[in-house]
Amino acid sequence: MELALSILIGLGLSAACGYRVFVPFLVLSIAAMTGHVTLAQGFQWIGTPYALTAFAVATVLEVVAYYVPWVDNLMDAAATPAAVVAGILITASVVGDVSPFLRWSLAVIAGGGVAGAIQAATVVVRGTSSATTGGLGNPVVATGELGGSIVTSILAVLVPIAAVLLVVLLLVLIIRFARRRIEAC
Repeated sequence: MELALSILIGLGLSAACGYRVFVPFLVLSIAAMTGHVTLAQGFQWIGTPYALTAFAVATVLEVVAYYVPWVDNLMDAAATPAAVVAGILITASVVGDVSPFLRWSLAVIAGGGVAGAIQAATVVVRGTSSATTGGLGNPVVATGELGGSIVTSILAVLVPIAAVLLVVLLLVLIIRFARRRIEAC
């Protein structure tokens, strides 16, 4: 049961990395420092005051950058590979008490995969918004992504199964939105 729970937490946090790279790390750091999450061997550094400070600063910078027109599109170029790596690391950091092969296989396939899928969907939505509104609609997209990352991260820690269900729902909504926008063009 504990393994299944840690996998769900990892998947929820990885999905949140697809919206924003640093928000899930900030939430995980807080959760680890308050004792809500036990980090896997070798990842205890995430639950230190230094890491918390670094994640908080990185989160603020990332959030602000996504509200600057056209910088948000440049951020997507960097965030796509970063989200996959973050999804891998964050899943590996919460899946403990298993063989390293299983941990890293789960992290790469599930964690990196879900983070990459969410990030790819957000790139399509942002690109569609940029093309149809000249970038004026992108702050709305950025707010939705930030909200998705915060809610998904918190749910992943507190109610992991709800976070995974939310991820599926949000992914379906993003895909529908993107299809409508593409068909409208």
